[in-house]
Amino acid sequence: MGTVTEYLESVTAGNRTILERIVELARELAPDAEEGVSYGMPALLVDGKGFLSVLETKKHLALYPFSGQILPEMSEELGGYSWSPGTLRFSADNPVPDSMVRRILETRLAAIRK
Repeated sequence: MGTVTEYLESVTAGNRTILERIVELARELAPDAEEGVSYGMPALLVDGKGFLSVLETKKHLALYPFSGQILPEMSEELGGYSWSPGTLRFSADNPVPDSMVRRILETRLAAIRK
C-alpha cells in the first residue's frame, strides 16, 4: 500500500480531507513519527511501533490506533460510531471530532512511550 502520504493521494477527495486531518493531528502530537507499514497498512510509527493508520473502505472510513485497549475504555463516548477493540469506523457525514481523535492518539502515544 505504500506510505501514508502515498496512500492518502489515492483516497477520494471528500474522504481524503477527513483522513488528512486525522494524520495532521497525529503529526502534531508526535512530530517524530515516521511513515511506514504496520499490519500491512500504511501507518505512522513511533519508536518503531504502530501509532496510527487511517483507511478508506467501500463502506466506511477507519482509524486504527494499533491497540485493543483504547477504544473499549472510551466505549461510552463512541456511541455514535461503529467500533471494535482495534478499529473505529466512521463516515464523511459523521467524522470523528478532533477532541476524540486527540484523546485516542494521546492514549496510544503514552502507551508506546511507557
